[in-house]
Amino acid sequence: MTRPVRVRFAPSPTGALHIGGVRTALYNYLFARQRGGKFILRIEDTDSQRFVPGAEEYIMESLEWCGIKIDEGIREGGPHAPYRQSERKDIYKKYALQLVESGNAYYAFDTPEELNALRAEMEAKGETFAYNHAVRTQLATSLRLSAEEVEERIARGDQYVIRFKMPENESVEMHDMIRGNVTINTATLDDKVLYKSADALPTYHLANIVDDHLMEISHVIRGEEWLPSLPLHYLLYRALGWSDTQPEFGHLPLLLKPTGQGKLSKRDGDKFGFPVFPLRWVAPDGEVSRGYREDGYFPEAFINMLALLGWNPGTEQELFSMDELINAFSLERVSKSGARFQPEKAHWFNGQYMHRKSNEEIGALLKPILKEHGIECSDELAATIGGHIKERSTFPADFWELAGYFFVAPTEYDPKGVKKYWKGENPAKLLEIREVLAAIDDFSIENTDAAVHQWIERTGYSAGQIINTLRLSVVGACKGPGMFDVLALVGKEQVLARIDAAVAALGMANE
Repeated sequence: MTRPVRVRFAPSPTGALHIGGVRTALYNYLFARQRGGKFILRIEDTDSQRFVPGAEEYIMESLEWCGIKIDEGIREGGPHAPYRQSERKDIYKKYALQLVESGNAYYAFDTPEELNALRAEMEAKGETFAYNHAVRTQLATSLRLSAEEVEERIARGDQYVIRFKMPENESVEMHDMIRGNVTINTATLDDKVLYKSADALPTYHLANIVDDHLMEISHVIRGEEWLPSLPLHYLLYRALGWSDTQPEFGHLPLLLKPTGQGKLSKRDGDKFGFPVFPLRWVAPDGEVSRGYREDGYFPEAFINMLALLGWNPGTEQELFSMDELINAFSLERVSKSGARFQPEKAHWFNGQYMHRKSNEEIGALLKPILKEHGIECSDELAATIGGHIKERSTFPADFWELAGYFFVAPTEYDPKGVKKYWKGENPAKLLEIREVLAAIDDFSIENTDAAVHQWIERTGYSAGQIINTLRLSVVGACKGPGMFDVLALVGKEQVLARIDAAVAALGMANE
């Protein structure tokens, strides 16, 4: 019988969610949805020292903005609640003690001072300190102390940790869904802490394994920084008697700096001028970090861009809806090597999604921007103008520059345009065309186009020169959609007034 697919995204609420974390969540989500499985959000907040207020809410809001739907989690509930590790703390000690009783773990009472002294002693001999089979019987551990002394220490409240007893010389054979078969000898590994009496909380390693088992997680898809922990996790599953139901593992490649050297960090975003977080984040110290949402990126463009950072669909297709990503995604096509982040590619994706939006969608985005400038506009007019500007836009922040002249007459004129077109007889010819336009009653695109071109044909003037001079006077620059679309949208009264204003401002010739 095929095991139901259940994946989890398990971030720690220690600050803003990095886009590398969003990509991990996305790949888990795509994998689960393609197989009819469940996507679980579990908050791993056992490290109370690093907990940041607001981070948990930020994580959930980020996933919601991205369109990653949670099946089980803190807000959604589910059969394996609670989904916040700090609310599960009573669960973990039972399994830590089980590992001690089975001989797979031990109590360690050593103090930081004792460990520092041993470390200094070994370094003085030119040796590297590791807490492993070579030192664990030299310290105050239950492997050296009598059972009575261990009980006595615990009873009087001595602080201790429970460490995993790493086998001394065993080859651990593992399988990674992305990297294939991996073998590690335990001689290279140390005895990791699993549980700390000081705060009665487990470390990541124990809590992670226990929760994945109890929540029936079938596949663990996580960042490659956890690959060195895989041998320990395999051995923990074995030690707890859960090898038959342990999940399959896949470790994703790093997101690299734009230079391709090293892991992408917030400092890289600050340096190169792009966000590394999905949403704007205000840290407890007041530091503000940019977010893709607030920078004007569409969630579907952001997700599309992230999906292709480390995964190759095997085709030339670059634009994918979420449903298309779900259908096309496979871990077999996830790269083993790091994926270089390219800020300009993120711009390109946003532009592509902008161009594909309906005029009505662009109009709905345009109206609030117009309102900021004191302009009220009908839905119909906003949609019409939106249709003219969307192909020239990458972000909604571009809209005012591209559309403002439809509503507000220019007060300045592009110097390059003035130098190129406001010269010779062009201003005088502009006044002639003004009379042609003034005589048109129905100021439609078709009527203004026909009247102006008939006049140009009759006079023999250069169409390029005269129409660009007209555009300069109405728009303030030599840019924008078709001239006659602009005239119809600006309206007859405004067009005539703008021609007069340009002549008054620039004179009858370019001196």
